[in-house]
Amino acid sequence: MKTSIIGTGHVGLVTGACFAERGHQVLCVDVDRAKIAALRGGKVPIFEPGLEPLVARNVKAGRLRFGTTNREAVAFGDVVFICVPTPPLPDGKADLSYLEAVSRDIARHLDGYRLVVDKSTVPVHTGERVHEVITRHSPAGADFDVASNPEFLREGAAIEDALNPDRVVFGVESERAERVLRELYAPFKASVLATDIKSAELIKHASNSFLALKISFANALAAICERAGANVLEVTRGMGMDQRIGAAFLNPGIGYGGSCFPKDVAAFEAISKDLGYDFRLLREVQRINEDAREGFLKKVEQELWILKGKTIAAFGLSFKPGTDDVRESVALKVVQELLARGAIVRAYDPQALDQARKVVPKLKGFRTPYEAAKGADCLLLLTEWKEFLDLDFRRLKSVMAHPTVVDGRNLFDPAKLREAGFKYRSVGRP
Repeated sequence: MKTSIIGTGHVGLVTGACFAERGHQVLCVDVDRAKIAALRGGKVPIFEPGLEPLVARNVKAGRLRFGTTNREAVAFGDVVFICVPTPPLPDGKADLSYLEAVSRDIARHLDGYRLVVDKSTVPVHTGERVHEVITRHSPAGADFDVASNPEFLREGAAIEDALNPDRVVFGVESERAERVLRELYAPFKASVLATDIKSAELIKHASNSFLALKISFANALAAICERAGANVLEVTRGMGMDQRIGAAFLNPGIGYGGSCFPKDVAAFEAISKDLGYDFRLLREVQRINEDAREGFLKKVEQELWILKGKTIAAFGLSFKPGTDDVRESVALKVVQELLARGAIVRAYDPQALDQARKVVPKLKGFRTPYEAAKGADCLLLLTEWKEFLDLDFRRLKSVMAHPTVVDGRNLFDPAKLREAGFKYRSVGRP
Protein backbone atom coordinates (compact mmCIF):
# COMPACT_ATOMS: atom_id res chain seq x y z
CA MET A 1 0.00 0.00 0.00
CA LYS A 2 1.28 3.48 -0.81
CA THR A 3 1.74 5.39 2.44
CA SER A 4 2.92 8.93 3.08
CA ILE A 5 4.37 10.21 6.34
CA ILE A 6 4.41 13.97 6.98
CA GLY A 7 7.09 14.74 9.55
CA THR A 8 10.35 12.83 10.00
CA GLY A 9 10.86 13.20 13.72
CA HIS A 10 11.25 10.19 15.96
CA VAL A 11 7.69 8.93 15.40
CA GLY A 12 7.45 9.72 11.71
CA LEU A 13 10.78 8.27 10.65
CA VAL A 14 10.43 5.10 12.72
CA THR A 15 6.85 4.59 11.53
CA GLY A 16 7.77 5.12 7.89
CA ALA A 17 10.79 2.82 8.02
CA CYS A 18 8.80 0.06 9.73
CA PHE A 19 5.90 0.30 7.27
CA ALA A 20 8.49 -0.08 4.50
CA GLU A 21 10.05 -3.05 6.32
CA ARG A 22 6.64 -4.73 6.29
CA GLY A 23 6.41 -4.33 2.50
CA HIS A 24 4.57 -1.05 1.96
CA GLN A 25 5.72 1.72 -0.38
CA VAL A 26 6.51 4.73 1.82
CA LEU A 27 7.27 8.39 1.20
CA CYS A 28 8.45 10.44 4.20
CA VAL A 29 8.38 14.23 3.79
CA ASP A 30 9.63 17.08 5.94
CA VAL A 31 9.93 20.83 5.47
CA ASP A 32 13.47 20.65 6.86
CA ARG A 33 15.38 20.31 3.61
CA ALA A 34 18.70 19.73 5.38
CA LYS A 35 17.21 16.77 7.24
CA ILE A 36 15.82 15.28 4.03
CA ALA A 37 19.15 15.80 2.27
CA ALA A 38 20.87 13.95 5.12
CA LEU A 39 18.37 11.09 4.95
CA ARG A 40 18.81 10.81 1.21
CA GLY A 41 22.54 10.64 1.86
CA GLY A 42 22.11 7.77 4.30
CA LYS A 43 22.49 9.80 7.51
CA VAL A 44 19.80 9.36 10.18
CA PRO A 45 19.52 12.57 12.26
CA ILE A 46 18.40 10.86 15.49
CA PHE A 47 19.87 8.02 17.52
CA GLU A 48 17.57 5.01 17.81
CA PRO A 49 19.08 1.52 17.98
CA GLY A 50 18.68 -0.25 14.65
CA LEU A 51 17.12 2.69 12.80
CA GLU A 52 20.01 3.61 10.51
CA PRO A 53 20.43 0.12 8.96
CA LEU A 54 16.64 -0.24 8.76
CA VAL A 55 16.35 2.99 6.77
CA ALA A 56 19.30 2.08 4.54
CA ARG A 57 17.92 -1.39 3.80
CA ASN A 58 14.51 -0.10 2.75
CA VAL A 59 15.88 2.80 0.71
CA LYS A 60 18.06 0.33 -1.18
CA ALA A 61 15.05 -1.96 -1.71
CA GLY A 62 13.10 0.95 -3.19
CA ARG A 63 10.35 0.82 -0.56
CA LEU A 64 11.34 4.03 1.29
CA ARG A 65 11.97 7.43 -0.21
CA PHE A 66 12.01 11.05 0.97
CA GLY A 67 10.49 14.36 -0.10
CA THR A 68 10.17 17.97 1.01
CA THR A 69 6.57 18.99 0.28
CA ASN A 70 3.13 18.01 1.48
CA ARG A 71 2.01 18.13 -2.16
CA GLU A 72 4.28 15.12 -2.82
CA ALA A 73 2.84 13.32 0.19
CA VAL A 74 -0.76 13.75 -0.92
CA ALA A 75 0.05 12.80 -4.52
CA PHE A 76 1.89 9.64 -3.46
CA GLY A 77 0.00 8.06 -0.59
CA ASP A 78 -3.39 6.40 -0.39
CA VAL A 79 -2.91 6.89 3.35
CA VAL A 80 -1.36 10.11 4.64
CA PHE A 81 -0.05 10.12 8.21
CA ILE A 82 0.42 13.38 10.09
CA CYS A 83 3.40 13.01 12.46
CA VAL A 84 4.21 16.62 13.33
CA PRO A 85 5.19 17.99 16.76
CA THR A 86 2.53 19.07 19.26
CA PRO A 87 4.73 20.85 21.84
CA PRO A 88 3.29 22.12 25.12
CA LEU A 89 2.10 25.69 25.55
CA PRO A 90 2.68 27.58 28.82
CA ASP A 91 -0.76 26.50 30.12
CA GLY A 92 -0.04 22.80 29.46
CA LYS A 93 -2.23 22.57 26.37
CA ALA A 94 -0.81 21.18 23.15
CA ASP A 95 0.28 23.55 20.40
CA LEU A 96 -1.69 22.30 17.40
CA SER A 97 -0.55 24.98 14.95
CA TYR A 98 1.69 22.59 12.98
CA LEU A 99 -1.14 20.08 12.74
CA GLU A 100 -3.59 22.71 11.53
CA ALA A 101 -1.14 24.02 8.92
CA VAL A 102 -0.50 20.51 7.56
CA SER A 103 -4.24 19.79 7.44
CA ARG A 104 -4.79 22.91 5.33
CA ASP A 105 -1.97 21.89 3.01
CA ILE A 106 -3.36 18.39 2.59
CA ALA A 107 -6.77 19.84 1.77
CA ARG A 108 -5.44 22.04 -1.03
CA HIS A 109 -3.86 19.09 -2.85
CA LEU A 110 -6.61 16.47 -2.58
CA ASP A 111 -7.35 14.97 -5.98
CA GLY A 112 -9.05 11.71 -5.02
CA TYR A 113 -9.83 9.63 -1.96
CA ARG A 114 -7.27 9.84 0.83
CA LEU A 115 -7.32 8.54 4.35
CA VAL A 116 -5.73 11.21 6.56
CA VAL A 117 -4.43 9.68 9.78
CA ASP A 118 -3.37 11.69 12.79
CA LYS A 119 -0.51 9.93 14.56
CA SER A 120 0.66 12.92 16.58
CA THR A 121 -0.37 12.98 20.25
CA VAL A 122 -3.36 15.31 20.33
CA PRO A 123 -6.25 16.25 22.62
CA VAL A 124 -9.67 14.69 22.19
CA HIS A 125 -11.82 16.31 19.47
CA THR A 126 -8.74 17.05 17.32
CA GLY A 127 -9.98 14.63 14.65
CA GLU A 128 -13.16 16.68 14.33
CA ARG A 129 -11.11 19.83 13.91
CA VAL A 130 -8.89 18.23 11.26
CA HIS A 131 -11.99 17.12 9.37
CA GLU A 132 -13.42 20.65 9.52
CA VAL A 133 -10.17 22.21 8.27
CA ILE A 134 -9.83 19.80 5.36
CA THR A 135 -13.50 20.27 4.42
CA ARG A 136 -13.11 24.05 4.51
CA HIS A 137 -9.95 24.21 2.39
CA SER A 138 -10.36 21.31 -0.05
CA PRO A 139 -12.00 21.39 -3.49
CA ALA A 140 -15.76 20.93 -3.53
CA GLY A 141 -16.72 17.28 -3.28
CA ALA A 142 -13.28 16.15 -2.08
CA ASP A 143 -13.33 12.52 -0.97
CA PHE A 144 -11.47 11.79 2.26
CA ASP A 145 -11.68 10.28 5.71
CA VAL A 146 -9.92 11.27 8.92
CA ALA A 147 -8.69 8.71 11.45
CA SER A 148 -6.65 8.61 14.65
CA ASN A 149 -3.83 6.09 15.12
CA PRO A 150 -1.92 6.88 18.33
CA GLU A 151 1.67 5.69 18.63
CA PHE A 152 3.05 3.74 21.57
CA LEU A 153 6.76 3.79 20.78
CA ARG A 154 9.39 3.68 23.51
CA GLU A 155 12.54 5.55 22.61
CA GLY A 156 15.39 3.07 22.68
CA ALA A 157 13.03 0.24 21.71
CA ALA A 158 11.01 1.96 19.00
CA ILE A 159 11.88 -0.44 16.17
CA GLU A 160 10.72 -3.47 18.13
CA ASP A 161 7.59 -1.62 19.28
CA ALA A 162 6.73 -0.57 15.73
CA LEU A 163 7.42 -3.91 14.05
CA ASN A 164 5.89 -6.06 16.79
CA PRO A 165 3.34 -3.88 18.58
CA ASP A 166 1.45 -5.26 21.57
CA ARG A 167 -1.63 -3.55 20.17
CA VAL A 168 -2.69 -1.30 17.31
CA VAL A 169 -5.34 1.28 18.13
CA PHE A 170 -7.17 3.32 15.55
CA GLY A 171 -10.23 5.50 15.66
CA VAL A 172 -12.30 5.78 12.48
CA GLU A 173 -15.50 7.37 11.26
CA SER A 174 -16.32 5.04 8.37
CA GLU A 175 -16.15 1.37 7.40
CA ARG A 176 -13.98 2.35 4.46
CA ALA A 177 -11.35 3.94 6.73
CA GLU A 178 -11.36 0.87 8.98
CA ARG A 179 -10.81 -1.45 5.99
CA VAL A 180 -7.87 0.61 4.78
CA LEU A 181 -6.17 0.63 8.19
CA ARG A 182 -6.77 -3.08 8.75
CA GLU A 183 -5.14 -3.78 5.38
CA LEU A 184 -2.23 -1.48 6.20
CA TYR A 185 -1.56 -3.18 9.53
CA ALA A 186 -2.27 -6.75 8.38
CA PRO A 187 1.46 -7.60 7.95
CA PHE A 188 2.13 -6.67 11.59
CA LYS A 189 0.12 -9.56 13.09
CA ALA A 190 -0.94 -7.43 16.07
CA SER A 191 -4.11 -7.23 18.14
CA VAL A 192 -6.26 -4.44 16.74
CA LEU A 193 -8.69 -2.21 18.60
CA ALA A 194 -10.88 -0.20 16.23
CA THR A 195 -12.93 2.44 17.98
CA ASP A 196 -14.33 5.92 17.44
CA ILE A 197 -11.85 8.76 16.95
CA LYS A 198 -12.46 10.47 20.30
CA SER A 199 -11.81 7.26 22.24
CA ALA A 200 -8.60 6.59 20.31
CA GLU A 201 -7.36 10.10 21.07
CA LEU A 202 -8.04 9.62 24.78
CA ILE A 203 -6.33 6.21 24.90
CA LYS A 204 -2.92 7.77 24.22
CA HIS A 205 -3.14 10.43 26.93
CA ALA A 206 -4.72 8.03 29.40
CA SER A 207 -1.99 5.42 28.84
CA ASN A 208 0.94 7.78 29.28
CA SER A 209 -0.64 9.48 32.29
CA PHE A 210 -1.20 6.12 33.99
CA LEU A 211 2.40 5.06 33.39
CA ALA A 212 3.60 8.38 34.81
CA LEU A 213 1.34 7.77 37.80
CA LYS A 214 3.03 4.40 38.44
CA ILE A 215 6.47 6.02 38.38
CA SER A 216 5.36 8.78 40.77
CA PHE A 217 3.80 6.17 43.06
CA ALA A 218 7.12 4.32 43.16
CA ASN A 219 8.93 7.56 43.98
CA ALA A 220 6.50 8.31 46.82
CA LEU A 221 7.09 4.76 48.10
CA ALA A 222 10.84 5.37 47.97
CA ALA A 223 10.45 8.39 50.24
CA ILE A 224 8.45 6.29 52.71
CA CYS A 225 10.97 3.43 52.58
CA GLU A 226 13.85 5.77 53.33
CA ARG A 227 12.03 7.03 56.41
CA ALA A 228 11.08 3.51 57.50
CA GLY A 229 14.41 1.84 56.78
CA ALA A 230 12.84 -0.48 54.21
CA ASN A 231 14.03 -1.38 50.69
CA VAL A 232 11.81 0.08 47.98
CA LEU A 233 13.01 -2.49 45.42
CA GLU A 234 11.74 -5.29 47.62
CA VAL A 235 8.45 -3.46 48.15
CA THR A 236 7.87 -2.86 44.44
CA ARG A 237 8.95 -6.42 43.63
CA GLY A 238 6.31 -7.72 45.99
CA MET A 239 3.72 -5.44 44.47
CA GLY A 240 4.65 -6.37 40.92
CA MET A 241 4.10 -10.06 41.59
CA ASP A 242 0.39 -9.23 41.82
CA GLN A 243 -0.83 -9.63 38.23
CA ARG A 244 -3.38 -6.87 38.78
CA ILE A 245 -0.52 -4.43 39.38
CA GLY A 246 2.49 -5.70 37.39
CA ALA A 247 6.12 -4.73 37.85
CA ALA A 248 6.53 -2.43 34.85
CA PHE A 249 7.15 1.25 35.60
CA LEU A 250 7.36 0.74 39.37
CA ASN A 251 10.90 2.07 39.20
CA PRO A 252 11.85 4.77 41.73
CA GLY A 253 14.50 7.29 40.83
CA ILE A 254 14.88 10.98 40.08
CA GLY A 255 11.58 11.21 38.20
CA TYR A 256 10.23 10.73 34.69
CA GLY A 257 11.11 12.98 31.77
CA GLY A 258 11.31 12.89 28.00
CA SER A 259 9.20 14.25 25.20
CA CYS A 260 6.02 12.36 26.16
CA PHE A 261 5.22 11.92 29.83
CA PRO A 262 5.64 15.50 31.12
CA LYS A 263 3.84 16.93 28.09
CA ASP A 264 1.07 14.35 28.01
CA VAL A 265 0.27 14.48 31.73
CA ALA A 266 0.03 18.28 31.61
CA ALA A 267 -2.02 18.13 28.42
CA PHE A 268 -4.41 15.52 29.83
CA GLU A 269 -5.01 17.69 32.88
CA ALA A 270 -5.70 20.67 30.61
CA ILE A 271 -8.01 18.57 28.41
CA SER A 272 -9.94 17.42 31.47
CA LYS A 273 -10.26 20.98 32.70
CA ASP A 274 -11.66 22.10 29.33
CA LEU A 275 -14.18 19.28 29.56
CA GLY A 276 -15.28 20.47 33.01
CA TYR A 277 -13.46 17.88 35.14
CA ASP A 278 -10.75 18.71 37.67
CA PHE A 279 -8.27 15.82 37.35
CA ARG A 280 -6.52 16.62 40.63
CA LEU A 281 -4.70 13.30 40.65
CA LEU A 282 -2.61 14.34 37.65
CA ARG A 283 -1.42 17.49 39.42
CA GLU A 284 -0.24 15.33 42.30
CA VAL A 285 1.56 13.01 39.86
CA GLN A 286 3.45 16.01 38.52
CA ARG A 287 4.21 17.35 42.01
CA ILE A 288 5.61 14.01 43.21
CA ASN A 289 7.76 13.89 40.07
CA GLU A 290 9.23 17.29 40.94
CA ASP A 291 9.75 16.15 44.54
CA ALA A 292 11.79 13.16 43.34
CA ARG A 293 14.29 15.43 41.62
CA GLU A 294 14.47 17.80 44.58
CA GLY A 295 14.91 14.88 46.97
CA PHE A 296 17.87 13.65 44.93
CA LEU A 297 19.49 17.08 44.94
CA LYS A 298 19.05 17.19 48.71
CA LYS A 299 20.99 13.90 48.98
CA VAL A 300 23.83 15.48 46.99
CA GLU A 301 23.81 18.50 49.30
CA GLN A 302 23.89 16.23 52.34
CA GLU A 303 27.02 14.55 51.01
CA LEU A 304 28.85 17.70 49.89
CA TRP A 305 27.27 20.35 52.17
CA ILE A 306 28.30 23.31 49.99
CA LEU A 307 27.87 22.74 46.25
CA LYS A 308 29.62 25.89 45.09
CA GLY A 309 33.08 25.04 43.84
CA LYS A 310 32.65 21.28 44.21
CA THR A 311 33.50 19.03 41.27
CA ILE A 312 30.69 16.62 40.41
CA ALA A 313 30.77 13.85 37.79
CA ALA A 314 27.42 13.35 36.08
CA PHE A 315 26.95 9.97 34.38
CA GLY A 316 24.03 10.09 31.94
CA LEU A 317 22.32 13.08 30.31
CA SER A 318 19.59 11.59 28.10
CA PHE A 319 16.13 11.24 29.62
CA LYS A 320 16.48 7.44 29.42
CA PRO A 321 19.04 4.90 28.15
CA GLY A 322 19.05 3.93 24.47
CA THR A 323 18.47 7.43 23.08
CA ASP A 324 20.23 10.75 22.59
CA ASP A 325 17.02 12.64 23.41
CA VAL A 326 17.45 15.24 26.18
CA ARG A 327 14.02 16.82 25.91
CA GLU A 328 12.67 17.27 29.44
CA SER A 329 15.53 15.11 30.68
CA VAL A 330 15.54 15.01 34.48
CA ALA A 331 19.26 14.18 34.32
CA LEU A 332 19.97 17.38 32.42
CA LYS A 333 17.75 19.38 34.78
CA VAL A 334 19.81 18.08 37.71
CA VAL A 335 22.99 19.16 35.91
CA GLN A 336 21.56 22.61 35.22
CA GLU A 337 20.57 23.04 38.86
CA LEU A 338 24.02 22.01 40.03
CA LEU A 339 25.63 24.52 37.67
CA ALA A 340 23.24 27.21 38.89
CA ARG A 341 24.38 26.51 42.45
CA GLY A 342 28.00 26.96 41.50
CA ALA A 343 29.15 23.35 41.14
CA ILE A 344 31.68 22.27 38.52
CA VAL A 345 30.02 19.49 36.50
CA ARG A 346 31.99 17.01 34.41
CA ALA A 347 29.55 14.99 32.30
CA TYR A 348 29.58 11.76 30.34
CA ASP A 349 26.85 10.12 28.25
CA PRO A 350 27.31 7.41 25.58
CA GLN A 351 25.07 9.21 23.06
CA ALA A 352 23.55 12.45 24.31
CA LEU A 353 26.55 14.70 24.96
CA ASP A 354 26.22 16.68 21.73
CA GLN A 355 22.47 17.14 22.21
CA ALA A 356 23.01 18.21 25.82
CA ARG A 357 25.52 20.86 24.77
CA LYS A 358 22.86 22.43 22.54
CA VAL A 359 20.80 23.00 25.71
CA VAL A 360 23.73 23.77 28.03
CA PRO A 361 26.49 25.17 25.77
CA LYS A 362 29.03 25.56 28.60
CA LEU A 363 28.64 21.96 29.76
CA LYS A 364 31.99 20.20 30.24
CA GLY A 365 31.61 16.88 28.47
CA PHE A 366 34.06 13.99 28.28
CA ARG A 367 34.34 10.97 26.01
CA THR A 368 34.93 8.38 28.73
CA PRO A 369 33.43 8.01 32.21
CA TYR A 370 36.90 7.94 33.78
CA GLU A 371 37.80 11.30 32.25
CA ALA A 372 34.53 12.75 33.56
CA ALA A 373 35.19 11.40 37.05
CA LYS A 374 38.72 12.85 37.31
CA GLY A 375 39.02 14.93 40.47
CA ALA A 376 35.35 14.57 41.34
CA ASP A 377 34.12 15.09 44.89
CA CYS A 378 31.01 13.07 44.05
CA LEU A 379 29.68 10.95 41.21
CA LEU A 380 26.00 11.05 40.25
CA LEU A 381 24.34 8.24 38.28
CA LEU A 382 21.55 10.02 36.40
CA THR A 383 20.70 7.76 33.44
CA GLU A 384 20.86 3.96 33.74
CA TRP A 385 22.90 3.10 30.64
CA LYS A 386 23.87 -0.58 30.76
CA GLU A 387 27.51 0.19 30.08
CA PHE A 388 27.76 1.70 33.56
CA LEU A 389 27.33 -1.79 34.98
CA ASP A 390 30.71 -2.69 33.48
CA LEU A 391 32.66 0.16 35.07
CA ASP A 392 35.97 -0.63 36.71
CA PHE A 393 35.13 0.80 40.12
CA ARG A 394 38.68 0.54 41.46
CA ARG A 395 39.92 2.59 38.51
CA LEU A 396 37.04 4.99 39.04
CA LYS A 397 37.96 5.42 42.69
CA SER A 398 41.58 6.08 41.80
CA VAL A 399 40.72 9.12 39.65
CA MET A 400 38.16 10.68 41.99
CA ALA A 401 39.06 13.12 44.74
CA HIS A 402 36.52 11.56 47.08
CA PRO A 403 34.85 8.15 46.47
CA THR A 404 31.21 9.12 46.90
CA VAL A 405 28.39 7.92 44.63
CA VAL A 406 24.77 9.06 44.67
CA ASP A 407 22.83 6.69 42.45
CA GLY A 408 19.61 8.25 41.16
CA ARG A 409 18.48 5.13 39.32
CA ASN A 410 19.35 2.31 41.77
CA LEU A 411 21.57 0.81 39.08
CA PHE A 412 24.50 -0.24 41.20
CA ASP A 413 24.80 -3.00 43.79
CA PRO A 414 25.35 -1.26 47.16
CA ALA A 415 27.50 -4.11 48.49
CA LYS A 416 29.77 -4.02 45.42
CA LEU A 417 30.27 -0.27 45.68
CA ARG A 418 31.02 -0.35 49.39
CA GLU A 419 33.41 -3.25 48.89
CA ALA A 420 35.25 -1.12 46.34
CA GLY A 421 35.60 1.60 48.97
CA PHE A 422 32.83 3.97 47.96
CA LYS A 423 30.40 5.83 50.14
CA TYR A 424 27.14 4.97 48.37
CA ARG A 425 23.59 6.32 48.46
CA SER A 426 20.62 5.43 46.28
CA VAL A 427 16.86 5.99 46.20
CA GLY A 428 14.60 4.24 48.70
CA ARG A 429 17.21 1.73 49.84
CA PRO A 430 18.77 1.71 53.33
